Amino acid sequence: MVNQRILEEIGLTPSEAKIYLVLMEKGASLAGSISRNTGIHRRSVYDSIERLIQKGLVSYIKKNNRKYFEAADPERLIEILHKKEEDIREALPQMKLLQQMSGQRNETLFFRGKAALKTAFEDQLESEEILIWGATPKANEIIPYYFPHFDRNRVKKKIKVKALFNEEDRKNEYVKKIPLSEVKFVPKEVASDTAVNIYGRNVCIICWKQDPIAIIIREEAIAEGFRNYFEFMWKTAKK
Repeated sequence: MVNQRILEEIGLTPSEAKIYLVLMEKGASLAGSISRNTGIHRRSVYDSIERLIQKGLVSYIKKNNRKYFEAADPERLIEILHKKEEDIREALPQMKLLQQMSGQRNETLFFRGKAALKTAFEDQLESEEILIWGATPKANEIIPYYFPHFDRNRVKKKIKVKALFNEEDRKNEYVKKIPLSEVKFVPKEVASDTAVNIYGRNVCIICWKQDPIAIIIREEAIAEGFRNYFEFMWKTAKK
């Protein structure tokens, strides 16, 4: 069955997601049947269905003066996503203006989990160059399918990468194919699950584990210090 979490991530409440999935599976159903199959109180079922109707995800037909509810074509979910994207793009100029008006603030941001980590990487697409100390192919295993998308956007923006990998990663196919990049290798003795990405006035420290963590520090002096250390390591690393 489709993962309920996917529906919740595009904006459905847990109750709405459960009801939509049950209607997809069972077909046209009465409210009482939906309540039994989802474990949701009948009154709450009606409230959720009303919201789903407004979103264009549920419709109903009348048989013998009784309402049978049906799930709309799942393609409608794509339309909802596109509409959300359009709304965000429309609001972006105003949001960016507000951000600029606030000035360049020093701050520390904390991210936990695979979805949150993608946000930390999207932040790096606003820079001219990304320096990665402690780069690892493990990243591609922990967030599968994401980095080809990230690299495509990075290449479109002509953002170069200089990455320091561990010597043991030299033969890794992913490492060989990173576009618009320079790669060097450091001794295996300095291997770690922690990576440091330096870009602009930012430093992103990432702990690559199954429940990954990232910390972004926005501070010119700290970024400059890490950048100097990276350049020192780069000079001693092997191609």
